[in-house]
Amino acid sequence: MIQRRLMAACAALAVSACASTSAAPDAQTAAWWATTAALSGDDMEVRDTGSLGYERAAAYVADRFQRAGLQPAGEGGTYFQRITFDDIEVVSEGTAISVGARSLRFLHEVSVTPTWGMAQSIDAPLVFRGYCSAQDMTGVRGAVVLCFGTRRTGQTLIAAQGEAATAAGAVALVRVDDMGFTIEPPRWPLAYARTVAPADGSPRARTIPSIRLSAPAFIEIANTAGQDGAAILSRGAGGEPMAAFDFGVRFTARFATRERSYTSANVLAMLPGTDPALADEPVLLIAHLDGYGYGTPVNGDNLYNGALDDAAYVATLITLADARNGRGSRRPIIFAAVTAEEKGLWGSRWLAAHPTPAAPTPIAVLNLDQLRPLYPLRVLTTLGLDDSTLGQTVRDVAGPMGIEVRGDLEPERNLLRRTDHWPFMQRGVPAVSFLFGFDESDAEARARYREWYENRYHAPQDDITTPIDFQAQAEFHRFYFALTEAVANADAPPEWLPDSPHRPRQ
Repeated sequence: MIQRRLMAACAALAVSACASTSAAPDAQTAAWWATTAALSGDDMEVRDTGSLGYERAAAYVADRFQRAGLQPAGEGGTYFQRITFDDIEVVSEGTAISVGARSLRFLHEVSVTPTWGMAQSIDAPLVFRGYCSAQDMTGVRGAVVLCFGTRRTGQTLIAAQGEAATAAGAVALVRVDDMGFTIEPPRWPLAYARTVAPADGSPRARTIPSIRLSAPAFIEIANTAGQDGAAILSRGAGGEPMAAFDFGVRFTARFATRERSYTSANVLAMLPGTDPALADEPVLLIAHLDGYGYGTPVNGDNLYNGALDDAAYVATLITLADARNGRGSRRPIIFAAVTAEEKGLWGSRWLAAHPTPAAPTPIAVLNLDQLRPLYPLRVLTTLGLDDSTLGQTVRDVAGPMGIEVRGDLEPERNLLRRTDHWPFMQRGVPAVSFLFGFDESDAEARARYREWYENRYHAPQDDITTPIDFQAQAEFHRFYFALTEAVANADAPPEWLPDSPHRPRQ
């Protein structure tokens, strides 16, 4: 209740000293923060895909777009593009997972990625096979194979581990967290264990269960089996060889599942262009409206408010629409607040594959996600920077503002493929997305950035008590609004660079 009263007070005031690391915001930034507070408020229930809270948020965004003078770009003359989803969840009640006599706390120490038609129970010996390359998968037939959950370039990643385990006859794959992956450290508890997919008739994948295990639980289990669990994880974090061994106990699991179907909508609006010759060359501005909703409590709070992920950047779209006040550029500008990003980019995948008559395939995508205005904006990391001529446009706009533009220095996080510009890039549309960067020598910025990922990312603590640098956000708005203008008014659309690995192949 204390946190909710604090959030209500911050929303009423639009700003709060408790949520600021800089001087008070200007009027536009204060309005942006008030919109963020509205979208991430408890009454929106964090906009979980398929929830009533998401429907309220979608209606709110459509109303704001309409009041800003944007035209509907959804289906049937509305602001909405509805998608029907199927949802499967492994629920805590009735689910039990153990290694030998050691019970594992579901969503706190162990979780599973549910799939339709998944095995409802497992009872098999547990074996460890290191990085779980195909060559490592000896003696795993009929067993649950436990792998080091690496995320590092050049090592065997989850898809390849799953394929190798399946081919070798394992009944389930368990991955233990790589605690050495500090650029985005593993964190527990998890909100829930759900899989969502469009109900479009596509065949459902049939795979062995994919299970995640926390590092502390692994250490305890390995030590009980006569191994040095901490040393194993240390070797894995260092990319050193790891010996295979059998735990000598059985892995048992019983999964209770719940299946649902529902609809959820992308919110689509359009600012018409002024040049009829460019009417079929829209620029797409996109941010995801959905969040996690209710989940496993963290410090007594079970509502994952999603203030910066991504309510704040749907608020940026609204702020830009308000600032334009119906004033168009040469090209049309599509504003898209999409659903189901947190469940697999499904809203943007659907929009990319099913453009509406009023929101046709764009010539460029300027995505808003992964932004954290926690410290001064001196460096702007740009995903897709070297893939198309959009990168030079970003530099041309940011340079006079004193903002250094950089490519992604943490490619192992795979951020390029983790947000809503990616489905459009896959279909041949140039795109960029942004992060607030920093120099490693900037200890304060580094600490704030790491603290966010350790304590707030995909957690209830992503709320409006997060300390915000309002000046940095104001500067980002100035940059993003100018970038939109530059792309929408350019004589020619962006082009792929010939050496981009992502450019369309003929």
